[in-house]
Amino acid sequence: MNGEERARAAAFAYLADLVEVEAEGVLPRAALTRGAPLDGDRVQLIGAQGIFKPRQLRAPISITTAPPARGREPPYPDVVTADRLEYRYRDVGGQPAPSHWQNEGLRVAMRERLPLVYFYGVEAGWYLAHWPVYVIADDPAHRIFTVALEAGATSVPSDVIAAEAGKAYIVRPTRMRLHQTAFRIRVLRAYQSRCAMCRLHHAELLDAAHILADRDERSTTAASNGLALCKLHHAAFDRHIIGVRPDLVVQVRADILAEVDGPMLRHGLQALDGVRLDIPRRRMDRPDGELLIERYEEFRKAG
Repeated sequence: MNGEERARAAAFAYLADLVEVEAEGVLPRAALTRGAPLDGDRVQLIGAQGIFKPRQLRAPISITTAPPARGREPPYPDVVTADRLEYRYRDVGGQPAPSHWQNEGLRVAMRERLPLVYFYGVEAGWYLAHWPVYVIADDPAHRIFTVALEAGATSVPSDVIAAEAGKAYIVRPTRMRLHQTAFRIRVLRAYQSRCAMCRLHHAELLDAAHILADRDERSTTAASNGLALCKLHHAAFDRHIIGVRPDLVVQVRADILAEVDGPMLRHGLQALDGVRLDIPRRRMDRPDGELLIERYEEFRKAG
C-alpha cells in the first residue's frame, strides 16, 4: 500500500470511528478539519471549498455539498440523475475556471480511480458522509463531474436506512437517505425535538413533516419547509385531517370536530383546533409563509 492509499485508508477508518460516537451520525466540522491520524501527523478531510485536497495527497480526499444558507438551499445544488451525483466544477468569482487546480485534482482522481468522501451539509458545521465515491466522468461543456455513489459506508443511521428502504424513489436510495436524514435533523433541531402541535418531547416519536410535499420538485430540505410533528399529528397533517392556517393556528377539519368517539379523538385531535404552533426561535427556521398558504389551500379543498 503506497502513501496515497494509506492516507485514504486512514481517513475512512477515522470516519467509521466518528460515526460510532456522534449522535444521529452527523459529523462535526471540527473533527473533520482536525483529520485522521497517520504516522504522527493528521490528514485533514474537509476545507473551505467544496473540493478539498490535504497537503499529504496528490488528489482531493473529499467533495462537499454545502448546507443551506439562511434556511435556503445552496444556490447551485448538486443533482442526481439515476444513480449518479452531478458535481459542479469549482468556479472563481462566479466565472468558469475549468483548469483550476481543484478541478484538475478531480480529474486525477478520475483517471486513477481514487476513492473520495462525499460530505453532505446538514447545517453549518455539521455533515453526513458517504464513502467511497468515485469520479467517473468529466463534462467540460457543462462544467460537471459525474460521481458514482457506490455501495459503501455512510453516516446515515441504520434505522433511517431501514425506514427509507421501502420507498420507491427514482434516485438512488443512498443519496435520498442523505437528503431525508438531513431534513429530519434540521427540522428536529430547529424545533428542539418537540412536536409543534402537542409539544411531545420524545425524538423517537417525532417526524419531520414536509409543508410542501417532497414529491413536489419545488420542495426543499430546508427547515423552513418542515414541521416537527409526532407521528399521530404527522399522519393527520398529511391526510388533511388537520391543517395549519397562514397565521400559524391549527385547524381541525369540520367533520372530525363533529365526530363523537373516545379520549384519543377528543384530546389527540379535536383539542388541537385553535392551538397556535410552537415555532423555532431562529427566524430562518420558521415555516415559510408562502408554503403554508399553499398547503392550507390544499387542506381547505380536502375539507
